[in-house]
Amino acid sequence: MSTGYLKTTILMAAMTALVGGLGYLVGGQSGLLISLVAAGGMNIWAWYNSDKAVLRHYGAREVSMETSPQLVSMIYRLAENASLPRPRVYIIENPQPNAFATGRNPEHAAVAITTGLMQRLNTDEIEGVMAHELAHVKHRDTLIMTVTATLAGAMSMLANFAMFFGRSRDSEGRPTSPIVTLLVMFLAPIAATVVQMAISRSREYEADRLGAEISGKPRALATALEKISGMAGQIVNREAEANPASAHLFIINPLHVHAMDGLFSTHPSTENRIRRLMDIDRQMGGQVFMNRGRGNPFVSTEEISSGVRNPWV
Repeated sequence: MSTGYLKTTILMAAMTALVGGLGYLVGGQSGLLISLVAAGGMNIWAWYNSDKAVLRHYGAREVSMETSPQLVSMIYRLAENASLPRPRVYIIENPQPNAFATGRNPEHAAVAITTGLMQRLNTDEIEGVMAHELAHVKHRDTLIMTVTATLAGAMSMLANFAMFFGRSRDSEGRPTSPIVTLLVMFLAPIAATVVQMAISRSREYEADRLGAEISGKPRALATALEKISGMAGQIVNREAEANPASAHLFIINPLHVHAMDGLFSTHPSTENRIRRLMDIDRQMGGQVFMNRGRGNPFVSTEEISSGVRNPWV
């Protein structure tokens, strides 16, 4: 079993045990049984369908060489550089520049990019971002990241369950303590947040490093992170706000109000990531990317503002 699969299995087992324990606190033996059955079904569903659920939530549409040749050919070339199978490519109609990868293994991987990122970054910066996402695929991060998004959402549902049924009686006929109910309501989402934080912060640094190697343009990726971070704080991603449990999937935290490098941040600080990438750039001999300062060569800022169709989309 690969490291990615092992970590995902451990995560699922831990979350199942947590759900079962909280179910017992709320409903005694009956609550334990119901929670374990629900957690087992949730784990099976998440293993095979969590990627589809995330893509569906963001309204992603699949594109091909026929419909988006420039974007798809770029990603296929990067996948070849990384010795990966060709992933499915999706575009999300969203003004916030961002991207993520998903899928249970490299053979079932998908990368998604927003129209905002395609319009606001130049070619080499886009290439750096997509190389970062393919690095997650290479490291088999996508399974645990996507499954965690699903399980974190389930933990929130458990908290709602505790709120609505907290006044019931357990299997021995004893009323459930309101203190226990409150603990479940508060601890469940906190536990999910801690899990998200643990699996994503260190992985982003490693994906930045490998992404820089795949594209050969660490400076372009650093510039892309700086641009995306600045714009993400100004442009609301409504789908992400509606499902914050999926925030850790993105290359930059998509939530409008987010912590920088604090305890509950799902991403390391952008400044730290840029600093590391610039160190890599110096080690690679100061790679200078061709399109620096030229913006997107396929569509100008004036064309974007006038509503002209972007050839990338």
